[in-house]
Amino acid sequence: MSDDLEPISPVDAVEMFHSAMEDEHSESTRRSEYHRLRSFIQFCDEEGIENLNEVSGRDLYRYRTWRREGKGDGRDPIKLVTLKSQLATLRRFLRFAGDIDAVDPELYQQLTLPTMKNGEDVSESTLKPDRAIEILDYLENAQPASRDHITLLLMWETGARTGAVRGLDLEDCDLDGTHPRFSGPAVHFVHRPETGTPLKNHESGTRWNRISQKAARYITDYIDYHRDEVTDEYDRQPLITTRYGRPAGNTLRKTLYRVTRPCWRGEGCPHDRDIDSCEATNIDHASKCPSARSPHDVRSGRVTFYRREDVPRRIVEDRLNASEDILSRHYDRRSDREQAEQRTDFLPDL
Repeated sequence: MSDDLEPISPVDAVEMFHSAMEDEHSESTRRSEYHRLRSFIQFCDEEGIENLNEVSGRDLYRYRTWRREGKGDGRDPIKLVTLKSQLATLRRFLRFAGDIDAVDPELYQQLTLPTMKNGEDVSESTLKPDRAIEILDYLENAQPASRDHITLLLMWETGARTGAVRGLDLEDCDLDGTHPRFSGPAVHFVHRPETGTPLKNHESGTRWNRISQKAARYITDYIDYHRDEVTDEYDRQPLITTRYGRPAGNTLRKTLYRVTRPCWRGEGCPHDRDIDSCEATNIDHASKCPSARSPHDVRSGRVTFYRREDVPRRIVEDRLNASEDILSRHYDRRSDREQAEQRTDFLPDL
């Protein structure tokens, strides 16, 4: 251990790292990084490492194996792609720790990331467009203009992230289509970090998105009949509410997990589970249903829908506020055959 290092506990160093991210990263990114580092804190605790100065390359190798195999209280073995993201966060933390004289400045280089095979680091999970429409049809009939209905409707029509939908205020909704830039209804996603609703890509994520007349009517009904008349802690009027104010981000995520389970809509279980004893029927464990889908899956399903309909790439990029590389790599779920067939439509006969 270098004599130039200043003693600090792993917990305190992680807190400093989390605080240092505030100037350049969204709250959701900071939470994700902090969550991934909790396992490293647990490892240090189990190994009796009370001073971060003492962490060595050998400790990092042991941690890598410990995390991959699901060691530690309440942890399970993880996939290679998950391990890679966990170790990437730890490398960023160790670089920061080197800058504040908590570890050797070159220690992070001793933590190598797993090599992924082509496509191995990309999730194949998605909410297929036809299934998204089926769920929306069900909500339209069973719970029209409910919070569940509006949440999925907005995410599907705009392809927006949950943070963007959560951040909408009443004043962001032009449901009558009176905005001079549009010929129909639209919603305005705005980066407001100072009042708790930042956008993933900061100011560049601020944008108007058109919505259908049908969606506008349901949102109007939601506001008139189902929205709780509340403000959030900053006295803003959120569009989507709970009785306590603006919903937490995890509330919208849980909504997606819940409504995408087939059993929730009264369908039989496609996984041959006993519905009466299946833990995924509990709202807090809905994500454990193999058919449950996340907000990321809704977004990828929307991209796939747009690409199948030959919507120009630039339009999709602007609407979803993501680069072509990100959309192609992480969201477009068309098969290679589908893409080949679509390309053929634009090529002359040989």
